[in-house]
Amino acid sequence: MFESLERLPPDPILGSMAAYRADDDPAKVDLGVGVYRDERGDTPILAAVKRAEAAVLARQTTKSYVASIGNARFNRALEELTLGAMHPALLGGRVRTIQAPGGCGALRLGAELIKASAAGSVVHVSNPTWANHTPLIGGSGLRLAHYAYYDAASGGLDFAGMVQALGKLPAASVVLLQASCHNPTGVDLTEAQWRELLPVFRRGALLPFIDMAYQGLGRGIAEDTFGIRLFAAELPEVLVAVSCSKNFGLYRERTGALHVVAAAAAAADTALSQLARIARTIYSMPPDHGAAIVQEIMTSDALRTAWLDEVGSMRARMAGLREDLVKHLSAACPERDFSCIARQHGMFSLLGIDPAQVQTMRVKHHVYMMDDSRINIAGLRAGNLAYVARAVAQVLRERAE
Repeated sequence: MFESLERLPPDPILGSMAAYRADDDPAKVDLGVGVYRDERGDTPILAAVKRAEAAVLARQTTKSYVASIGNARFNRALEELTLGAMHPALLGGRVRTIQAPGGCGALRLGAELIKASAAGSVVHVSNPTWANHTPLIGGSGLRLAHYAYYDAASGGLDFAGMVQALGKLPAASVVLLQASCHNPTGVDLTEAQWRELLPVFRRGALLPFIDMAYQGLGRGIAEDTFGIRLFAAELPEVLVAVSCSKNFGLYRERTGALHVVAAAAAAADTALSQLARIARTIYSMPPDHGAAIVQEIMTSDALRTAWLDEVGSMRARMAGLREDLVKHLSAACPERDFSCIARQHGMFSLLGIDPAQVQTMRVKHHVYMMDDSRINIAGLRAGNLAYVARAVAQVLRERAE
């Protein structure tokens, strides 16, 4: 049977990881894989996570299954982290949550729920968007289309183009938005722009499907949820996929959730029943370890405070790296303006070089990034900033010559 299968090319991110590992050059730099790294180049376990994990293991008496919708206390903790404990949608009983295997699992659950509700739906995603949005959502059978988002010339947001595109969508279209720290561009909507989008969604009866993978790593814990909180308060239906990989550092624990905001409590209950059925057909039961750790942190004042401090340190470090990178690039390549990188947020930015130049960066300079020139800001550190900037300048000058 299997001899009829065709071998597929490696996933671009996994392929980059393998190439980086195989590279024995001591100057090599990994700016491709989307994990947070500290100044030593490590992806650390947060101190709050270590303390919470120890507490969880000390009192754990079973490894039996949790429910198909997951750890109820974790779900509630994430609802309050996402929306705020006093959000009107929570107080009105309009929110239901299902624990998922990471943010990826949450995105897929959301896509399957949309398909169950309206199989012919098209999900409109930003141009560009995270590469995995296509297989995760498209793999459900839903079709994807793009709306204007990134202005490559300025390194900022094409907000006028975005509003125009969304305003032309058919009624009840699904629009995938990123709450903060846009992947791959680092370009986020401002609070004023979120407010301007609200009547566009209301007039078109558009369903916002909001992906939040980096809460706390952009402007702040509450600040990064502004659009979610606004839309959940003002619109009848919202889907929110949440990941705990980056801000809790729980990458391998696959910890996430899907929030459903419905028009009324009864509709929310119906949606949750459908999600439980969908989960049962895909993976049956969610993993519990990461969720138990998050629950422990969120329900302990001491651990929550410690975690908030650590997230704040990560956020500040990346903001500083952005400013330092711009300084080094400006010194190495004064003929080109990279200042937009310092105005962006989160882990990612597009460097603005073409795939051939990206390949040169890998082969000649041992600097690894995605083919679209997406770089992981957290892969930079004091010891490689100047080297990366000089490599970029050399690649740009070689093309000019």
